[in-house]
Amino acid sequence: MASFDPNRFVLEHDQATPKEILRAAYQAFGELTLSFSGAEDVVLIDLALKVAPKEAVHVFALDTGRLHPETYAFIERVREHYGIAIDVRFPDPEAVQALVGEKGLFSFYRDGHQECCGIRKVAPLRARLAGLPMWVTGQRRDQSPGTRSSLQIAEHDHGFGSEASPLYKINPLTHWSSEEVWTYIRMFDVPYNPLHERGFVSIGCEPCTRPTLPGQHEREGRWWWEEQGGKECGLHATNLPSSAPR
Repeated sequence: MASFDPNRFVLEHDQATPKEILRAAYQAFGELTLSFSGAEDVVLIDLALKVAPKEAVHVFALDTGRLHPETYAFIERVREHYGIAIDVRFPDPEAVQALVGEKGLFSFYRDGHQECCGIRKVAPLRARLAGLPMWVTGQRRDQSPGTRSSLQIAEHDHGFGSEASPLYKINPLTHWSSEEVWTYIRMFDVPYNPLHERGFVSIGCEPCTRPTLPGQHEREGRWWWEEQGGKECGLHATNLPSSAPR
């Protein structure tokens, strides 16, 4: 792969459809690695398989050990629906045991979610992304106005990449709304988590996710006991205003 310039990619493809963005990303990198957890991610799987051969589409999911039962069933349904392998990644058991042994099972209600997310989500993601040139996410600008309003369709991922091994993040759904995501899901019969039918919009770990009320923003169902700003678990920490390239 020749040197990838995310700024040029944005200039050339910012007004393109998510499908066209994925096609351009596949042409640039020769493969597509997608993180999978929610409705947006399955839309991307559906689109990716329309622009790239199945063997070039790599899908992974993070099993924190605290997911809803419906989410585990959802992961399996997506695997069967598309006939793809899903690389399920788990946290280091010794790190989890040390945290739970020292602080109990629900320390995040007291200390904030970052420590637990760091062990259960960020560390496994870092291991999965090591050495990769790019990954595709389902982020949208309107998901979290406080942290994602300046999201671009292509970015240099300073959080998980390095100068020696640069990593780029492709966000094909940057300009889409939740309504557009669900229009696509209904139109193409894309699988979705049944928790969405029970008021869950943004779905994470079971102890840290609850349904949203009418008029609430979708991220208000996540870590609701904390301040409303900066609702990121660490997977996209570079979205936070105080984040600096490392």
